[in-house]
Amino acid sequence: MSRSWVLRVFVLVWLTVVWIWLWGDISFANLAGGLAVALLIMIALPLPRVAVEGRLHPLSLLYLVTISAYYALESSAQVAWLAVRPAPPPVTGVLRIQLSIRSDLVLVQFSNVLNLIPGTLVLEIDRARRTMLVHVLDIGSDRAVEQFHRTVRRLEELFIATFERPAEWHEERETRP
Repeated sequence: MSRSWVLRVFVLVWLTVVWIWLWGDISFANLAGGLAVALLIMIALPLPRVAVEGRLHPLSLLYLVTISAYYALESSAQVAWLAVRPAPPPVTGVLRIQLSIRSDLVLVQFSNVLNLIPGTLVLEIDRARRTMLVHVLDIGSDRAVEQFHRTVRRLEELFIATFERPAEWHEERETRP
C-alpha cells in the first residue's frame, strides 16, 4: 500500500473517531454516520499535497518536546510575573526572525510551537524569504530581546535536527528562491 493511501485511510479513521467522540456514544449508527461524514469531507474538501522530505528522528523529537514544554512553562511564569508585578506594563513589539528551515510543513509546525509559548504570537510568515514577524510581550531590554532570539534559535535547531537534517535534504526539491 502506498504512503498516500495509508494517509487517506488514517484521515478517514481519525475523522470517524472524532465524530464518535463528539456524539459520545459508540453505536453502529454513529460509526456509519462518521464514515459518511468523513468521506464527504475528504471528497468535498481535499487537502493539498505537502512535500515531505527527510525522516523523523525519534530521540530528537523527544528532546524537542521536552525543550518546548520547558520554554512554555518558563514563559508562563514570566507572563504571570509581568501580570502581577508592581510596575508599568512591559514594552511590547514585533521582531523579525530569519529562519533556516526549508520545509513548508516544518515551518508551520515551528510557528505553531512559537504560538504555544505564552507572550509570543506569530503575525506573518514570509515563505519565500523564510522570515517571520513575531509579536513579543517583553522587549523592554536588550537582555529580553537576546533571550527571545536564543529561544527561537534553539527551537529552530531542534526542529531541523528532528525533521530535516541537511544530509537528508534533496536540493533539487528545495522550495527556497
